[in-house]
Amino acid sequence: MKALSILANWALSALVIFMLAEYVDGFKVDTYQTALIVALVLGIFNAVIRPILTILTLPINLVTFGLFSFVISAVLIMATDYFVTGFTVTSFVPALIAAVALWLINVVLSAVMFPVKVIPKP
Repeated sequence: MKALSILANWALSALVIFMLAEYVDGFKVDTYQTALIVALVLGIFNAVIRPILTILTLPINLVTFGLFSFVISAVLIMATDYFVTGFTVTSFVPALIAAVALWLINVVLSAVMFPVKVIPKP
């Protein structure tokens, strides 16, 4: 079940990335296969590099009540642009829009796949 949720998250993230290329100026993905690769590389960056950046930027993250996390995500999206051919982000604003959209999709996906169980009071 865990592997299925990871694959679903990966596929939906790739779909969001592919759709963002249609609606956001400055955000370009050549094919859906490229979007899958972008989602994979971004997932690896989020697993390896993001915790380090979060610890290093903890003071500013606390001052902004966690909103600086979107900036970290945008920077990781721009770093993904450097490593994946066929994926282009022209500036910081499209990367920030993509970071917010990916966060929103992941929140909805988590709520659907892992709903909070309320224990009734006796």
